Amino acid sequence: MTTVNQSNNHSTIFRVDQVGSLLRSDAIKKARLQRANDEISAEQLRKIEDGEIARIVQKQKEIGLQAVTDGEFRRAWWHFDFLENLVGVDGYWSGSGIQFQQKQTKSRAIKVTGKLDFADHPMLEDFKYLNRVAGDTTAKFTIPSPSMLHFRGEIDNSVYPDEEEFFDDLAKAYKKGIQAFYDAGCRYLQLDDTSWAYLCSEEQKEQLRAKGKNPDHLVNMYLQTLNKAVTDRPDDLKITMHICRGNFRSTWISSGGYEPVAEPLFGHLNIDGFFLEYDNDRSGGFEPLRFVNRSDLSIVLGLVTSKFGELENKDDIKKRIEEASKFVPLEQLCLSPQCGFASTEEGNLLTEEQQWAKLQHVVEISKEVWK
Repeated sequence: MTTVNQSNNHSTIFRVDQVGSLLRSDAIKKARLQRANDEISAEQLRKIEDGEIARIVQKQKEIGLQAVTDGEFRRAWWHFDFLENLVGVDGYWSGSGIQFQQKQTKSRAIKVTGKLDFADHPMLEDFKYLNRVAGDTTAKFTIPSPSMLHFRGEIDNSVYPDEEEFFDDLAKAYKKGIQAFYDAGCRYLQLDDTSWAYLCSEEQKEQLRAKGKNPDHLVNMYLQTLNKAVTDRPDDLKITMHICRGNFRSTWISSGGYEPVAEPLFGHLNIDGFFLEYDNDRSGGFEPLRFVNRSDLSIVLGLVTSKFGELENKDDIKKRIEEASKFVPLEQLCLSPQCGFASTEEGNLLTEEQQWAKLQHVVEISKEVWK
């Protein structure tokens, strides 16, 4: 299939896109289990991962996507694998997982045990391989937002007795990391973040208050940290953010529209685009998009669900894009699934065939809307 040129004129964020993670293939699942049982070496596992990533990259190209990912095939989690490889962060088995609707993840957790830094991160090599097999197609790499280290991590108070110092070091580590990915060839980096969706939910904010956390304070600190991390980045590096309400085995955690965080996020976060979940009523309406005050900011509408395999009605999706265009000009809007297909290695409850059909569906709708 010929790739259709559907990129925006004002940026290299693409009219049709994807969030990033893909269902792990049977070959990946088998190899990771073999590695866990010491039946194959780390080198053998990586060789199998290389082959499967090359295969899915080619599949993404055939579908017509202009930004390809590695499907996060080398990761177990969308966030912990990256965060625990920062200097000063350790991963461990906590004994309890993250609670979703009637489901719970494995018990992985992270703790800040030393001063934060970014150095020799293994995902730099992961990106370099993706970039090689992507060829002339844009290699998009996804990492968790810096907010997630504070939101999901435990911080040793003896290491960081002062909160300001923690957030300052966190911003510096990410700034250094962003430059390292750029130096490795990355020109499209996506920050994944669930904390902002929690800050949209009254139920979740009450739980934060019960833990002694002030949601308004978190909004300010996270925004400040993010802007410090992305400041002075190269002009040809595009950075986006995906805001997620939870995605594990086709379940979710939080509900609530973007109104509580729309003004600081859309009006004051200095990035190039937002991937926003809009696949169900839990995400609210498009009214918060009135705070988009820049003509160079892309809004990627996640109107197609990644949680289930049934294809949405094309006309319904087109009508929703038209509704969103009342708040943001059509030329600034883009389309994608609402999330990845496998935020953890277990994956959502659909088949690989259904996954590719979903992505093909997004491409076809985009071609019809932005002719």
